[in-house]
Order: sequence, then C-alpha cells, then structure tokens
Amino acid sequence: MSEVNDLMNLPDENIDMIAATSVLQQQAADIRSRTVNWSSYMQSQMISQEDYQCISSLDKGKAVYFEQNPQQTVKTFLNLLSHVSKDSTIQYILVMVDDLLQEDRNRVDYFHEYAAKRKESVWGPFLNLLNRQDGFIVNMTSRIVAKIACWGHELMPKSDLNFYLQFLKDQLTMHMHSMPPDDDLKGMLKTNEYIQSVGRCLQMMLRIDEYRFAFVSVDGISTLISILSSHVNFQVQYQLVFCLWVLTFNPLLATKMNKFSVIPILADILNDCAKEKVTRIILAVFRNLIEKPTDPQVAKEHCIAMVQCKVLKQLSIFEQRRFDDEDITADVEFLTEKLQNSVQDLSSFDEYASELRSARLEWSPVHKSAKFWRENAHRLNEKNYELLRILVHLLETSRDPIILSVACFDIGEYVRHYPRGKHVLEQLGGKQIVMQLLGHDEPNVRYEALLAVQKLMVHNWEYLGKQLEKDSETQTKQGAAPISGKA
Repeated sequence: MSEVNDLMNLPDENIDMIAATSVLQQQAADIRSRTVNWSSYMQSQMISQEDYQCISSLDKGKAVYFEQNPQQTVKTFLNLLSHVSKDSTIQYILVMVDDLLQEDRNRVDYFHEYAAKRKESVWGPFLNLLNRQDGFIVNMTSRIVAKIACWGHELMPKSDLNFYLQFLKDQLTMHMHSMPPDDDLKGMLKTNEYIQSVGRCLQMMLRIDEYRFAFVSVDGISTLISILSSHVNFQVQYQLVFCLWVLTFNPLLATKMNKFSVIPILADILNDCAKEKVTRIILAVFRNLIEKPTDPQVAKEHCIAMVQCKVLKQLSIFEQRRFDDEDITADVEFLTEKLQNSVQDLSSFDEYASELRSARLEWSPVHKSAKFWRENAHRLNEKNYELLRILVHLLETSRDPIILSVACFDIGEYVRHYPRGKHVLEQLGGKQIVMQLLGHDEPNVRYEALLAVQKLMVHNWEYLGKQLEKDSETQTKQGAAPISGKA
C-alpha cells in the first residue's frame, strides 16, 4: 500500500476522512464560538495576572502570541487546566490547545521542554482530566494526549502509557457493552457518540512500535476483535482494522496476530462489507500477515487459515471487479497467488490444524477419516498440546452445537488412537467438560459426547486389562496365586 511509506508521518486528518463531521468536531466548532469572562477569574483570584494576560492575548490571536511566547503559553494552559473546574471553561481551553497543536505538530515539543525544565510531568494535568464526567472533556483530552505522545521527540513513560492505553481500551469496551442486542444502529450510535474519537487516538498511537507492545500487554487486540465481531458501522470497522494493520508492521506481532482469530473475523467482514476503504484495509492486513512474519511456516499457516475462511473465493470475486484504488488490485493479485500456492502444498493435517485454529469446526471429510487419525492423532500433542488445548477450549466456550459435536468426536478419536490420550486429556480438564456435555440440550451434542465418553472408558478397560495381566505375571513369578477375579 502507498500508505506504508508514510506510516509514521501520516497526517491525522488522512487517517479518518470524515473527522470533520464527528461528534467531537461538531461540538468543538460550537465551543470555539464562545467567549469566556477571564477578568472575572482574575478578580476572584482564581487565576494569576500573568495567566490572565496570556489567555486574553491568546483569545485575540492565539497563533501569533504562541509563536512569540511559547513557554508562557504552555505554562498558562497547564495552570488553567489544573486550577479551573468549570466544565465549559475547561472545554474552551482544550479546544484552544488542540487547535494550536493541529496547526503545527512541532508545538508539542514546547510542552515537553516546559515540563523538563520544571522537572514535572507533562502528562499529569491531562491524564487527570480523563477521570471527568463530561464526555467532550474526556475525549478532547484524549485526542491531545495522543498528539503529545506521538508528535514529540519524547515517548510517553511506561506507567502513564499503560494508564492511557487502558483508558482507551475501557472506552472501547464501554462501547461494546452499551450496544443493543438487535440491529438498532441509530440507538448504538446515540449511546456511543465518541467511539470514532477513541478509534482516532488508537490509530495514532499504534503507529509507534513501543506503544504497540504496550497495547498488546493490556489485551488490546482481543478488545479490537470483540468489537469487530459485533455490529459496528463501516467507519468504526475501518478505524479498528486500521489499528490491526499498523500492529502487523511489527514482525513479532504479525506472527502472533492470528492467535486472536484475526483472520476469521476479518474474512467475515470482507465477505459482507460494501465499502471499498474497508476492503482495502482488510486486504492490507492479510498481506502483512503473509509478508511480515520472519518464519515461513507462520506465513504458510496464515495462508492456510485464509483459505479455510473462504478468502480465496472472495478474491476471485474481487478479480472480476474494477477498483478505483490500485492498492486493492495489487493486493488481490498478491494474495491470490500466495493462497493458491498454499492450497497446492496443503496436507490433510495442515487443513485440520487450520480449521481448528479458526475455531470454526464443521463436519469436513478429515474428521471422519480413520486413516487421518491413525497417522496424526499424536500430532495434537505438538507445541505443548496446542491443538488439543484448542479443542478443550472450544468444548468449554462454544455455544454452537456443530462445533461441540465435532470437538467431542475429535476428542474421542484422539484418545482412541493415542495410548496416553486419556491421561493428557484429564490433565487439561477435557474429560470433565465432555462428561458435562452428556446433559446438553442438543441431541447431536449429547450423542457425540456419549461416544467420546465410551471411547474414554474403552481406553480405561484396555489399560486395566493390561495392568491385570502384568500383576498376574508378577505374582506368579513371586509364587503367589494369580489374580483370577474369583473369590
């Protein structure tokens, strides 16, 4: 994509093309037209004479005054944000700060320089405002924090960074929890009016490598995926997929990404979306998931996962369409070639592992193949039982009767073909979960759970029979009567 070359310097406006119509910007336009009676603040000794003169001068011509008095301007801003409590005045100050930074991003450095000279934190006055009740104050402050964190020469300290990223994550989670159970999109947008502003802040922050890992450490990727799995409009989809895209520029994160089921979720959106910008950014994520990992095996696994999620079929549809964006055409060609090559090299075990990792089990032929299980049951133990752990997790968390039925069947085949399967399964807590499914509401789930339990018990009997024979031989050698099972 052409954006790749300018990733770090991508202007904020180009990240979100409808920023000017967002709720935050609409409110900011109204706030700019206000007048604040600064003299009353000075007369009541709420602000100093120095700060009064500064803020009054900024009101008359903020850009000119700032260029002549940058340190005093920063000092006054931070003083006012720390000592003024009235919401409407705080809103006005924040809009003024944001406008100055938006006009020239280099002005961020004055904030850092002022704090360094005074040996104070530039973040404190802003982070404190994130606890306010007023939605505009909170989200305009968040926007300013992102600019100071991304546009200056100094990175945000770890403790402040974690606090801020946790705040952004919580804002996304609040958005997710407040969504209605049906498709009432208007109601959703009404209760989550600042979600685009939260997305914009993340789009900025995650272009910086150090911030990416901090976001992952607060379980940020899972939050993005949870929201993308639910009903959100195309603009929010674009913003959150953009966040995933910039994360995948780090090879390590690109390697780990599909452990969060990124490919299945994005494949679903790709299949349903009608907006070209969403299509473009999803294809860009897929391309990074193939190009960025340093381990060819990981890239291969990502290709197989895309094939498993029917991406190749969608690409063939895209090949018949004309796109205005050349990046889409290039990515479609690249992905089609890579995915077709992976299909040719696909083994039955690769197919099975990909299906399992996608968490979308179905009765594909590989499950019912006795030859497959004879040859591959032991491979569920690889990478510290990765695939077996996924099976157990699906049994524990899925609500889909087909997934539960297939997972029960696979568990049964695993213990039937791997001698130590029952012991391993017990260690992972799988036996207990299968037993619980004997009481499931769905008849097919109960049936497959019963078959799995029978295989578990047959395994027990085979082990018991061998143990009895062994004990009998031992006692015979020692001169004792063999165990006959009779009184």
